[in-house]
Amino acid sequence: MTAHPTAPRSRRERPAKPALTREGIIATTVGLIRAEGLERVTMRRLAKELDTGPASLYVYVRNIAELHAAVLDELLGGVDLSPAGADGDWHDRLVRILTSYTSVLFEYPGLAQSALVARPFGKHYLDLVETLLALLDEGGLEPGRAAWLLDLLLQHATATAAEHAHRTPGDTPQDQADWQALATVVRDVSPRTHPHIAALGPRLLSGSPQDRLAWAFDVLIAGARDTPVPEALAPSPADIGD
Repeated sequence: MTAHPTAPRSRRERPAKPALTREGIIATTVGLIRAEGLERVTMRRLAKELDTGPASLYVYVRNIAELHAAVLDELLGGVDLSPAGADGDWHDRLVRILTSYTSVLFEYPGLAQSALVARPFGKHYLDLVETLLALLDEGGLEPGRAAWLLDLLLQHATATAAEHAHRTPGDTPQDQADWQALATVVRDVSPRTHPHIAALGPRLLSGSPQDRLAWAFDVLIAGARDTPVPEALAPSPADIGD
């Protein structure tokens, strides 16, 4: 008995594809990053997931850097801003929010690396910036110093997470084998050729990553209190474009 070929299916019988939107593209990208990792998410891979062509995506995002920035802004919705309205010292509450921001970036270090050159500018990022500036104002920091300090604080947190962007999923932020090798070198260094390293010894490697991160925030905040910004400011990139 001769099998009959399958009759072609009318396009009208196929379920309609959902319309492309910027929000849908970002949500799909977040899902792919969680499932496959940032390095696997290309415009071609994303287009395949959305059952469309790569060219269609550029209507909504100009390039992969803008997509990364938009995705990062979406993920920043996970930063805990509640300490802003809590009781207690403004400085401690500020560091708690910065630590939460860093923790979110640690989950997606590849995005943190992208954020060093393509910062987000969506709602969640603006909410974070507004919250941090409000706490700096509560602490009595002069507005010009607060504006510049904000950049340093976020830059340090972002760079700390980006530092670990190329580690494999099973690694910890301080891989034990590498850490032990470094500790051995510091311990065995010659006092004759490297007297300062020999004198400080274990102190160079002391402290947990959490303690070091909090201390760095403390240093930046304390330094901003005593360091005025230059009076004659050069034009910002935004001003140059006017």
